[in-house]
Amino acid sequence: MASPSKAGAALSALREELVGDVFAPEDPGYDEARAVFNSMIDRRPAVIAQCVDESDVVRSVRFARDLDLPIAVRGGGHSVAGMALGDGALVVDLRHMRAVTVDPAAEAVRVAGGATMSDLDRACQPHGLATTGGRASTTGVGGFVLGGGTGWLDRSCGLAVDNLLGVELVTAEGRQVHANADENPDLFWALHGGGGNFGIATALTLKLHELPEFSIALLLYLPEFGAEVTRTYRDVITYGPDEASGAVIYLSGPPEEFVPPHLIGSLLCGVLLTYAGAEADLRKLAEPLLALPHETEVVGAMPYADVQCMIDDPPGMRNYWSAEYLTGAPDDFVDVFCARGRAMPVPTGTMHALFPQGGAIGTGPHEYPVPYRDAPWGVHPFGLWEDPADDERCVQWVRDVRAAVQPWSTGAVYLNFIGDEGADRVVAGVGEDNARRLADVKRRYDPDNVFRFNHNIKPA
Repeated sequence: MASPSKAGAALSALREELVGDVFAPEDPGYDEARAVFNSMIDRRPAVIAQCVDESDVVRSVRFARDLDLPIAVRGGGHSVAGMALGDGALVVDLRHMRAVTVDPAAEAVRVAGGATMSDLDRACQPHGLATTGGRASTTGVGGFVLGGGTGWLDRSCGLAVDNLLGVELVTAEGRQVHANADENPDLFWALHGGGGNFGIATALTLKLHELPEFSIALLLYLPEFGAEVTRTYRDVITYGPDEASGAVIYLSGPPEEFVPPHLIGSLLCGVLLTYAGAEADLRKLAEPLLALPHETEVVGAMPYADVQCMIDDPPGMRNYWSAEYLTGAPDDFVDVFCARGRAMPVPTGTMHALFPQGGAIGTGPHEYPVPYRDAPWGVHPFGLWEDPADDERCVQWVRDVRAAVQPWSTGAVYLNFIGDEGADRVVAGVGEDNARRLADVKRRYDPDNVFRFNHNIKPA
């Protein structure tokens, strides 16, 4: 730990050198700068450096190393465990680095490290192009991709990491490096699911896919039809094309125009069937779901970037999430899934989701540290609420879902969907053999574990 005089001089120098803003605990704006998506997180970093370019990032890392401070990295700030913050740490805040540059001819896009999913999707949409993105428009692209990346397009386009072409990184030494299939290939491999363990991604280059049309069917049913709805959706996906995706979701009826007023705040079972193609094909695919008794329907073509905003949750809510990946979704599993849905805390923003995998996820490259890719389904209990008095029941409900689906669990997990659940779950998220290789890469690029506010891989 540096002496107070050294720390004070270094902070003054950082304020002078950085183009972006610097916040210390006594500064106006500090509390606003440290607020993240999950309001349950209340951490007090030593310094927050709001960087505007790669040079700012390099200066910030060297400042932290000089004072022996650990470093947290903030992109979208969506981590349920609050990994964008660390008590007594330097936070490298990338939110001002949001440039997105599309190369239509190469079908590729360069995304700055602080860009959100909305920044990416809106830039690509005029070109009729897209790539696998998260299911919320405010999610940061960097953390999403480096953690694996699953979304509405993954069955047709692969996981986000399957579309990763290159990463520009600032290491724990403050060095700028580039990683791709030919340059620093071990680091490039590690960035396919190893998260922010190896440095600060100041830019990512991603492969794009043609997406001239996108269509959805959003249907809401009374919960007593949940088992039939879930089985029908399962069969639609199982026998349908890879362009089809979406989810079955138990939720509290949201205050939206398409929800009948008497159902707002009530428990509902919903289906979002997404289709990377034309409305006519989507309607044919959705026929079995439309044939079931439903309370509301929204069916038609919709711009992909607009769909990405459909289930955005407001910041400042209390969050607790987890996930399990499944060997299958047989009828006995469906019964358990629906029973847990009926037990969901209502009314809250909590959602109980069953996501399909398969398609290009399962046929994608198996050498990367994303062991959940072979699971055909994933369950994601997503606790979201406002009142601290609901903490215990909402957290317990999420844990109960995990426990209830264990008979069908593969043991693997998508780390972006979970909080801090211990070292064994980190290994489950990358694979046991991969964990050892990642530890070797970590030793080369961050031997002091400076970047440890993440699903941490400790140096070998």
